[in-house]
Amino acid sequence: MSKVGIVYLIGAGPGDRGLITIKGKELLQKADVIVYDYLVNTDLLEYAKNHAEILYVGKKAGQKEMTQRSINAHIVKQAKKGNIVARLKGGDPFIFGRGGEEAEALEAENIPFEIVPGVSSVSAVPAYGGISLTHRDFTSSFAVVTGHEDPSKKQSNIPWHALSQIGTVVFLMGVKKLKQNMLGLLKAGKSPDTPVAVITWGTYPQQRTLTGTIGNISDLVKRYKEITSPGIVVVGEVVKLREVINWYESKPLFGRTIIVTRPKSQAPEFIKLLEEQGAQAVAFPTIEIQPPNSYKALDKAINTIEQYDWIVFTSVNGVTSFFNRLKELGKDIRELHRAKIATIGEITAQEIQNKGIKVDIVPDDFKAEGLIKIFKKNKLKDTKILIPRAKVARDILPDTLNKIGARVDVVTAYITKKPDKAKTKNIIKLLSDHKIDMITFTSSSTAKNFFELIPGFKQVKKKPLIACIGPITAKTVRDAGYKSAIIPKQYTVEHLADELVDYFSKINLK
Repeated sequence: MSKVGIVYLIGAGPGDRGLITIKGKELLQKADVIVYDYLVNTDLLEYAKNHAEILYVGKKAGQKEMTQRSINAHIVKQAKKGNIVARLKGGDPFIFGRGGEEAEALEAENIPFEIVPGVSSVSAVPAYGGISLTHRDFTSSFAVVTGHEDPSKKQSNIPWHALSQIGTVVFLMGVKKLKQNMLGLLKAGKSPDTPVAVITWGTYPQQRTLTGTIGNISDLVKRYKEITSPGIVVVGEVVKLREVINWYESKPLFGRTIIVTRPKSQAPEFIKLLEEQGAQAVAFPTIEIQPPNSYKALDKAINTIEQYDWIVFTSVNGVTSFFNRLKELGKDIRELHRAKIATIGEITAQEIQNKGIKVDIVPDDFKAEGLIKIFKKNKLKDTKILIPRAKVARDILPDTLNKIGARVDVVTAYITKKPDKAKTKNIIKLLSDHKIDMITFTSSSTAKNFFELIPGFKQVKKKPLIACIGPITAKTVRDAGYKSAIIPKQYTVEHLADELVDYFSKINLK
């Protein structure tokens, strides 16, 4: 008899991917099968291991997706095959998440299971809206109610009169039946002047909040088109706290949508910096990093590395590719004992230092020209220099070093490619709907490829704005007929993010 697997009923949190628990993340990383709902942030699926089976089962309010019975049958079937199954549910699986029903189905089939609680939208979404559900100056009680009862019920079993006595009432998924629920409270004796907040897409960068009263909130929502499902409704005097502690929607980049064109492997760092400041960062890698067609030249350089006086790394990708190949050839950093190391940029230097190797030169301006200026102060006649880099790159560095007497070997450590054009559909729609505030370019290649992938791109009244990591990239943008609004003085993504914050902070003050 084959071994039965196990099912983990995991709360994914309310939306912000940082709100999943450590245990939830660890179980996702080892799951053979992941079954997820509509309200789960799909960024969490990046934690899945290679070849894990991933199944979307919907559960979107008002739409027919896979039935609950079918979901139960599927997770049972997968566990009986011996798989580790992660059943990923929005918020907490036991708070209006039907996790109890799934646990019952598993128990009935003698399938081992565990419950992994999640951060519930009940508390998290109001917190991101600047609302504390309890506060000693307002109330010491709160109640949580479904905002959409089972439509097959002949009558509501919500205790409206009891709710009217509670200080704070939270309706989950309460946008669609907002008017009916407010009428229920009014009929039960709640004052029409009681403050109400409706928060949609809570904890996501696209979060929107509308405040009013029981008496007028339904009419306000009709006029305010950005308030849509999914959303929760908070009723009570604590809504007034939003005027004081509205921390999330006050972030400098909140409400701004920014395209990140960095390669997929490097984008998360920059995206995190932007999201920490409230931005909605849209990943659109316009470069794919791939191995070279042949490692012959790089292998030859590594196998004769003792002949080189200097190794110059011009990017993090070059460092990663070089050291991966060094390891592949059965060698380690001791092979580099003779050569001095130069890099362009602090981030590239840090990548070298993380490997326990000292970096001898890092130019202040993070450009090839800065490195050339430093090298010119040294006698380079017959100095052997190795530059492992992308197949296509600026030739100013090797050409100049050769002219001043060095003997330079440029070897291809990796190649860059444009991604499939099929991935541009979403970006084209966002641009045509004027929903992009800023496009960021971190290299000339990202800019050049973007304009080739989006041939109809236009700036209307200088929008969307463009930010470039440095003057070389800005020149590529300028040569394509566009203008950069932001070029940081130091050419790193950290400084680029800081400049974006400064730029939009000034706009927000106007």
